[in-house]
Amino acid sequence: MPMLLDIRNLQLEFGTGQDAVRAVDGVSFTIAEGETLCLVGESGCGKSVSALSIARLVPTPPARYVGGEILLNGRDVLKMDQRELRSIRGGVVSYVFQEPSASLNPVFRVGNQIKESLKLHRPQFATDDEVIRLLKLVGIPAPESRLRDYPHQMSGGMQQRIMIAMALASEPKLLVADEPTTALDVTIQAQILELLR
Repeated sequence: MPMLLDIRNLQLEFGTGQDAVRAVDGVSFTIAEGETLCLVGESGCGKSVSALSIARLVPTPPARYVGGEILLNGRDVLKMDQRELRSIRGGVVSYVFQEPSASLNPVFRVGNQIKESLKLHRPQFATDDEVIRLLKLVGIPAPESRLRDYPHQMSGGMQQRIMIAMALASEPKLLVADEPTTALDVTIQAQILELLR
């Protein structure tokens, strides 16, 4: 079976010359469709930078890719132009970040935010019915009544579920979750982890 993602000897630095700091040094791993992979390590060891590199979301500069390959469906992400990168971001690869309150727009209703994800990647499905289906999928109770809620009207766990619904809206081949349970209580953490399975 061909690999969905094949990262080979990835090396990334911040800064230049003698001031350069190697943030990722020789990272290699593969993921086949349907597989789950967890990157585990100490704080600051490069897990988030490695995850962001999959769709080349680490800004260059200040970062600089100095070696390796990131093969997504056999194509090297490090050699893609901006148009190609836009086509994979959110479509082939979707992200769920640590802080939903920082990722959700506080002045837009959650239903509209999910609908925007749909408009970008699956415009024919940008309907309230599809938003409700996604809200049900992520375990939001009474989803019909939550469409018009603002993020601040929801708990941290519910906000994280909204972020997962937005990430799933594009039906990505690869879902990258960067510490999606940070700052959530233990019960909600277990629910979010079960949902991501």
